[in-house]
Amino acid sequence: MEKVQIGNNFFIPMPVVLVGTQVKGKANFMTVGWCARANANPPMILCGIGNHHYTPQGIFETKTFSVNIPSSALLEKTDYCGLVSGEKTDKSRVFDVFYGSLGTAPMIRECPVSLECRLETAVPLPTNTLFVGEIMGVYADGNAIKDGKPDFTAIDPLFLTMPDNRYWTLGKRAGDAWSAGKNLVPPFHKSTQKGR
Repeated sequence: MEKVQIGNNFFIPMPVVLVGTQVKGKANFMTVGWCARANANPPMILCGIGNHHYTPQGIFETKTFSVNIPSSALLEKTDYCGLVSGEKTDKSRVFDVFYGSLGTAPMIRECPVSLECRLETAVPLPTNTLFVGEIMGVYADGNAIKDGKPDFTAIDPLFLTMPDNRYWTLGKRAGDAWSAGKNLVPPFHKSTQKGR
């Protein structure tokens, strides 16, 4: 099929999270679509947040933040937290808030999974800052775990596509990672795959 140039401001589908911070002693939550795993060991996660937002103030203030994974049942509240600023609106009562061992990273009890993070580094970019946090604790609902692993069907996470600005839910399973392509690996490469 012929390729068409569509412009450089292209986005891949992104998981939707609620970043929790404590700003001036009060819990605040912001909807964030730019979030990904950043390091394996120790486990780290990064969130790209616009420099003009209120949330970075809390991250810099406490050196902590949380990443909460909302289910599709929380879509309305999740979108609301992206529409209003904590600078003008008290979002501390939108959810049932709890704290872990860090004490300053507010988490959301209604979310199937919440991660509390200690700020590792902040990378300033022209319009956004990448906040990289070490995951210090993960709190999950019992029904979100199956055989000791996250059950993403039960977690029911949301995804964001841009520039159409739409939320999506998890689709059907397409295959198994580090397995689906094994038939294409030449025999002499198979013995070296662990060291890739």
